Amino acid sequence: MATVAYQGEPGAFSEQAARKFFGVGAPLKPCTSFNDVFASVSRGSSRFGVVPTENSVFGSIHQNYDLLLKHKLIIVGEVILRIQLHLMSLPGVGLTNIRSVYSQPQALGQCEEFLRMLKGVQPIAFQDTAGSARMISEERRKDSAAIASSSAARIYGLRILRRNVESNHKNFTRFVVLSRKQGLVPRKGKTSLVFATKNVPGTLFQALAGFAHHGCNLVKIESRPLMGRPWEYLFYLDVEGTLREEPLRNALNHLEELSTFMRVLGTYRKGKTYSS
Repeated sequence: MATVAYQGEPGAFSEQAARKFFGVGAPLKPCTSFNDVFASVSRGSSRFGVVPTENSVFGSIHQNYDLLLKHKLIIVGEVILRIQLHLMSLPGVGLTNIRSVYSQPQALGQCEEFLRMLKGVQPIAFQDTAGSARMISEERRKDSAAIASSSAARIYGLRILRRNVESNHKNFTRFVVLSRKQGLVPRKGKTSLVFATKNVPGTLFQALAGFAHHGCNLVKIESRPLMGRPWEYLFYLDVEGTLREEPLRNALNHLEELSTFMRVLGTYRKGKTYSS
């Protein structure tokens, strides 16, 4: 079975997303950074990669949009994970003993309301959620806690002090599945793409209007700076439909005529939603 790369330690939410998509028995490869995940797939060390692209509370993860363009990988799937964050510590350590709480920066932000209620406790950013749990466990820190998943608590032998400490319980993260090859194009699903247009009045409107004209529903648009060209932008789109459907093909032909650059990032089935 093909290896699947993800960022983080065992127990990370990216690992959970990978197992939801590929199954519990899939061989996974933890990587230190998102760039390492893309590099592993690009050079063939892993057949697939799983990375987060957006969170329903904190928005897009811009680094991974930039890496999609840099590494020229293809999105072949997606999975939506409800993020449930728990405060955990070594067994026998109570809430009154805690002076520091470690977690990934976005996770700390997602738990801001809870953390404000902990008097005399300092939030400290760490590389990832599961990594913070592992650090607490390995270093036997009796004055510290981590915010991570229930899987991380189980793996690293920590005790959950408070469950679901995220401020917004409708907290979901979208993960995409990366590959070097497109694979079978589904009949129904979504397509992701990126494009740039000339920086003249009306061009962006005309480019996007083609989707409405051909009956294609845009579900996301994201702009990112165009490197080396200040105040010009790339536009990332998610649109309902696949390359097997004529309306979308016509819309893309229209877009290509108005673009200075365009690339389809992948066409794939809509992802299922799971609890973490």
